[in-house]
Amino acid sequence: MLVNCVAYQEGRRLGTIDIEDVSEYVKKPDCFVWVALKDAEPAELDKMKEEFSLHELAVEDVRNQHQSAKIEEYGESLFAVLHTVEMDDDGELVIGEVDVFVGPNYVLSVRSRTRHGFQAVRERCEREPELLKLGSGFVLYALIDHIVDGYFPVLEAMGLQLEEIEDRIFERHDLSASRGIIEDLYSMKRRLVVLQHHITPLLEAVSKLTGGRIPQLCTGMQAYFRDVYDHLERVVRAIDGRREMTVTAIQVNLGMISLAENEVTKRLGSVAALFAVPTMIAGIYGMNFQSIPELHYKYGYPVCLAVMAAIDIVLWLRFRKAGWL
Repeated sequence: MLVNCVAYQEGRRLGTIDIEDVSEYVKKPDCFVWVALKDAEPAELDKMKEEFSLHELAVEDVRNQHQSAKIEEYGESLFAVLHTVEMDDDGELVIGEVDVFVGPNYVLSVRSRTRHGFQAVRERCEREPELLKLGSGFVLYALIDHIVDGYFPVLEAMGLQLEEIEDRIFERHDLSASRGIIEDLYSMKRRLVVLQHHITPLLEAVSKLTGGRIPQLCTGMQAYFRDVYDHLERVVRAIDGRREMTVTAIQVNLGMISLAENEVTKRLGSVAALFAVPTMIAGIYGMNFQSIPELHYKYGYPVCLAVMAAIDIVLWLRFRKAGWL
């Protein structure tokens, strides 16, 4: 579906144009066309391939989808695969894909599985005509920068979720609550792995635009792409830090479960000890021997009960003081 088709000249917006007129505008000096598609149909991709002379392999990647984040060079043009990360109402990650074709006189962006568009990026570029005059390379930078900045709110939300789970670890809870905490931690770890899988490859891709042999389209833009690279480094480090915190939280939770089980064992052992002494005394005097010394003692019964009670009281006080009861 066509979202926008706008022509620019010397950093200024000329206006919306028809797809059929694209070939006329790309021939003008200091002019480029920015076309935005959403969930493009095969026929639309074929039309764009014809209008912009796109490379067959790059178009095939767009058709297949589910490509790793990358930036590839085809002659004088660039092809970038970028992944957007959004969070739905249930806290689950929604991964989208943005494929960007960049040439000396055109920018074609094709987005899929994304809930939000890039109108804010277009408005930002149009507010900065001096930078937009740099051409399609600046639009590529603005798109990548916008997508990378969108990673930070997701990481912040996941950090808050992790802190909430960590607080639950140290609350008094039963075994079912502990199981729920472990499930939440593993879910957090899984989402962090997904983030790392989709974001980390972009770090290496952007590094190609910051030094060494810079593509002609990005000449003079190294400082801007270096800024994006720094942001990506922060994101990757944050993901690694969250993963380490999650692993530590899992270990702490398992340790708390072990401590809780030890507490239960101590309590059960203390209760068993309180019954063990009376049971032992009763067992001794319950034996069927005629020559037990105290068997015919007049006050034997109350004395035995008193001894049992006294020993249990002493044990109860000791266990109470030790925190076992």
